Amino acid sequence: MSGIRAVVTDIEGTTTPLAFVHDVLFPYARERLASWLKEHEKDPDVAAALHEARALGGVPEASLGETVALLHGWMDEDRKAGPLKLLQGLIWRQGYRDGVLKGEVYEDAAARLRAWRERGLRLFVYSSGSEEAQKLIFGYSDKGELASLFEGFFDTRIGAKVDTASYRAIAAATGMAPADMLFLSDHEGEVAAAFEAGMQVVRIDRALPAGSWSESGSLPVAGSFDAVDARLFSRA
Repeated sequence: MSGIRAVVTDIEGTTTPLAFVHDVLFPYARERLASWLKEHEKDPDVAAALHEARALGGVPEASLGETVALLHGWMDEDRKAGPLKLLQGLIWRQGYRDGVLKGEVYEDAAARLRAWRERGLRLFVYSSGSEEAQKLIFGYSDKGELASLFEGFFDTRIGAKVDTASYRAIAAATGMAPADMLFLSDHEGEVAAAFEAGMQVVRIDRALPAGSWSESGSLPVAGSFDAVDARLFSRA
């Protein structure tokens, strides 16, 4: 690996513990969905999201209560539906701004992202969570304000994360060659898709020792961002 000019990182399981997303963020939005929608249903963005959710669910005339039930069902299925992600993001935004929520970021991820940015690397996020949710996790993080480190945020509007075309589209959007970009994710399918698109890749496996690095499989695996830095950037 060489010539890396930019890093694209996943969030869940990569920069942020899975438990924070599944045990904190998702329940927070679910518990507040009905009351929050009752208060905000006439806000233009919320009204548009509700309209889109009803259309996607095939229930255009659904009441607010029926729409909440539809959205709860999508939450149970972990469905990546645009209107659901938007509404979750708006609820989380209020929680972050009220100081109730604080984005969890691994210490090594925060430190290395700051160091890489100072070194002149361009930083981007690509996550299945909405762009709004991505900015909130990093902007209100327990390691300080990190959102400003990133030049751009990509969600599944650019394509599915296991679709090779998505990574080519990200490279095109940044004006860079895929080969100049490093993609980090805990998901094997995502790493494989990025590699197929021509990006350099490392799979992050948080179950491994933090300093571990392996190239015994088809693609490299590291235990932390520290291991990635030591292997790829320590002599840069």
